[in-house]
Amino acid sequence: MKMNLPENVNRIIHILEENGHDAYAVGGCVRDTLLGREPQDWDITTAATPGQVKALFPHTIDTGIQHGTVTVMMDHVGYEVTTFRIDGEYEDSRHPKEVTFTSNLVEDLKRRDFTINAMAYNERTGLVDAFDGMGDLKRKVIRCVGSPRERFTEDALRMLRAVRFAAQLGFDVDEATAAAIGDLAPTIAKVSAERIQVEMVKLLTSAYPQRIRTAYELGLTKVFLPEFDAMMETNQVNKHHMYSVGEHTIHALECCRPDKVLRLTMLLHDVAKPVCISIDENGQNHFHRHPQVGAEMARSILRRLKFDNDTTDRVCKFVLEHDDRPQISEHAVRRAMSRIGSDNMPMLFEVKRADALAQSMYRRQEKLSYIDLYQETYRRIVEEKQCVVKSDMAINGRDLIAMGMEPGKEIGRVLDELFEMVLCDPSMNRHDKLMEQAHKLATPFI
Repeated sequence: MKMNLPENVNRIIHILEENGHDAYAVGGCVRDTLLGREPQDWDITTAATPGQVKALFPHTIDTGIQHGTVTVMMDHVGYEVTTFRIDGEYEDSRHPKEVTFTSNLVEDLKRRDFTINAMAYNERTGLVDAFDGMGDLKRKVIRCVGSPRERFTEDALRMLRAVRFAAQLGFDVDEATAAAIGDLAPTIAKVSAERIQVEMVKLLTSAYPQRIRTAYELGLTKVFLPEFDAMMETNQVNKHHMYSVGEHTIHALECCRPDKVLRLTMLLHDVAKPVCISIDENGQNHFHRHPQVGAEMARSILRRLKFDNDTTDRVCKFVLEHDDRPQISEHAVRRAMSRIGSDNMPMLFEVKRADALAQSMYRRQEKLSYIDLYQETYRRIVEEKQCVVKSDMAINGRDLIAMGMEPGKEIGRVLDELFEMVLCDPSMNRHDKLMEQAHKLATPFI
């Protein structure tokens, strides 16, 4: 089998070979090339020691010398070159206590997580596939190299990575691999929140975000996202719904594009329903204040998983506003835009559509038509450049001071009242009109 490697990857391999060292492209880049996907980066494995690699290339970076990794820079692009190695005992379900360099490629491949990631290639030897990774690609299966229990005991994050790869590739998790995950799922508690966050985002923004269901079924979310388990176990006896809270959430994930903030919002938009549930005299479920409580819960979850402040703030904003239904009038929509932020509105409409599409058929078209009208009104307001934020008013605090007002709270009060006038009537946003009103409002204080 012949694969086309990038010019610089071939160049690095050839330089190593010319100096007596076996070298191969390895891991995910081989897997993706075989699948016809564009590799995100190219890793090279070699019999050369880090010192020998550094001696052969003029520009290198010591990215992981203790584990045998040197980054070779070519044309301002970095290529990780790692010495064939055998990992020692894992003490923390993440790092090997020590590594031993080896000249045997298969020994190096043996320590890798999944068969589809344990293939190597160079032009001289062709594909090296000691664990039938190619067969698993054809069968669309995620299977551990060797004993699943050993691989997951070495690094517990591999359990979530198995589900993530299944989500990205549309594969199934091998039966024995899944069984080992089910047994060892509690050990993912040893993994840092930062590492779990990275894998979770990759899963959620994949082509098959519904595989979060697999993480639930195998007991992983119970450890790092127990709120999702509560959602999966909360039914919705309500004419607007036909799924449990969790299944509704999964369908909502499938109904929106793979943007991180959007998918996180859909994951968490109903997170508070299990704690806000009530049952009326007819046996129907209601979830009063679940957006408000959900925004608070989402913030706690995202902080726990070490998300950055910007992502956290945006997701919480959308969770809070996802169920808001203003009257379709320019006045009401301007108020919503002022509160939510004009730049946030396009994504809010995506949230609302995904939410509606994951509900029952009851009044679905009516709900979607409402969102269309809401969005059309928003677009008209934007096109006409109507004022929806106080900073866009044709008057500001300096104007009020110039007409004789003392700096302080009263200026803020007057500006607030003027802004209310502008939200009600955009034609008021003229300097002369606002100054006239400002004189009336400020007269007792001048």
